[in-house]
Amino acid sequence: MNFNLNKNAIFIFILFFIVSCSGSKISLNQNNGDMFVSSLNGDASYLNPLLATDTSSAEINAFLFNGLLKYDKDLNLVCDLAESFKITDNGLTVLFKIKKNIKWHDGVPFTSKDVEFTYKKLIDPQTRTPFSSDYLLVKKFNIIDDYSFSVSYDKPFAPILESWGIGIIPEHLFKNEDINTSKYNRQPVGTGPYIFKQWKTDQKIELKANPDYFEGKPKIAACLFRIIPDQAVQFLELRNESIDQISLTTDQWNAYNVFFKHYDKYRYPSFSFTFLGFDLQKEPFKNIKFRQAINYALNKKDIIEGIFSGMAKEATGIFPPNSWAYKKIEPYEYNPGKALALLKEIGFSSGKDGYLYYNNTPFEITVITHQGNKARELSAQIIQEQLKQIGLKINIRILEWSTFINQYVNEKNFDALILGWSTAVDPDQYSLWHSEQTQKGQYNFMSYKNDEVDKLLIKARETFNKNERIKMYHKIQDIMREDPPCIFLYYPDNMVAVHKRFKGVELAPAGIGWNFRQWYVDEKNIKYASHIKD
Repeated sequence: MNFNLNKNAIFIFILFFIVSCSGSKISLNQNNGDMFVSSLNGDASYLNPLLATDTSSAEINAFLFNGLLKYDKDLNLVCDLAESFKITDNGLTVLFKIKKNIKWHDGVPFTSKDVEFTYKKLIDPQTRTPFSSDYLLVKKFNIIDDYSFSVSYDKPFAPILESWGIGIIPEHLFKNEDINTSKYNRQPVGTGPYIFKQWKTDQKIELKANPDYFEGKPKIAACLFRIIPDQAVQFLELRNESIDQISLTTDQWNAYNVFFKHYDKYRYPSFSFTFLGFDLQKEPFKNIKFRQAINYALNKKDIIEGIFSGMAKEATGIFPPNSWAYKKIEPYEYNPGKALALLKEIGFSSGKDGYLYYNNTPFEITVITHQGNKARELSAQIIQEQLKQIGLKINIRILEWSTFINQYVNEKNFDALILGWSTAVDPDQYSLWHSEQTQKGQYNFMSYKNDEVDKLLIKARETFNKNERIKMYHKIQDIMREDPPCIFLYYPDNMVAVHKRFKGVELAPAGIGWNFRQWYVDEKNIKYASHIKD
């Protein structure tokens, strides 16, 4: 669950725009009891929003840190740490005023200097962050006083406001630390509704409610995140009612209703896609015809029907159907003959053992993916079998999540991988696909490079007009059909089960976690009262 919502697009067509943001306090007439127990597919890497690149870290960070802005249940931009913001200078300058009653979890007041410090760390080339590209565009950061500052840009930047939704970190703790190795990456201090309590590697992460949270203490007193990398084990825990929330596979979603007697199920579209990617620095993966051949060789409908029983959509590009930048692209037909012909054009030939050779050398690919996502493991198996039909030998390795991310993905130590991208509501994907975003820790770890895509990514983020941006993103999708950065597999839905004792859960365009701070348990149903005291 992640209740720090995705970014959204804000388009500025006026010279002056001001929004006042007054946070409403929660009514505390319900108890502040019970503990919420959830599961993570893998352990977190960094409890620091500037460094975190994996979903487990991001999920925990959302409870601990705040940005200046956030998104409400309908994905409208509202204030978080900010009290108001004002856009001037044809959209090139933003004046922020921040709330004065906010304190870090250690009691130190939050001020403009913390935002400036976060900004400076984001643009510091020594900081191993994938988010720097948004902040390198800032021409000037100007502190006015402890509770107001402005940021100015040389050029228009369409996600100008949403970029300031990134979690802010405390200057007083990090200023004398190496941010990449600081102890505060494992002992985080934020401003969020929950306070860090304990982290046992590969076992659990515990949080407790922040009694001094500026919008009121959360009604759930504690959160426990258990590291359970096997979805089948997670489901057994659900049947035993020892966890309160899990993400479901399709089989689990369709399981006998008796298993969900004490749970409510929620299904809603995700801003994400799953893909088969390659290291495009290597031959033959860097050859466009190789990636086209793989597209022709895979019957994605078999993957979707076999794994999801039709409860997913075939992916054709970088934007899911619920994105305003999505374009319906004609998918590759399933044509193994055409796939084989393309491979032979670039140096493949048939060997006596029934497998393909590349430049007269036996050829095989190792596809890696991670524990904790059964759909991706099954996808690897189906891909292995389908590519075998044209003579490609595929090996599969299933890795523990943190090993997968830190030793393979971040180190670009792979031939091929199956992974997913959770995209922002705003379609700016510069950090994912631009050829300058390929350094260690950055998101273009597949090393995709297309000069025309590079130009369009920059031009689109420098354009405020939504219709013009749509045209550019449609063009990018057209280009990527012919020069695919990866093999787009499917757009999955979110399928979640939450224990019925939690009240106040509301499904909205933002999902179900957007109002977690307002969830509560009736006193008679409290389960963990003896475990929530410090």
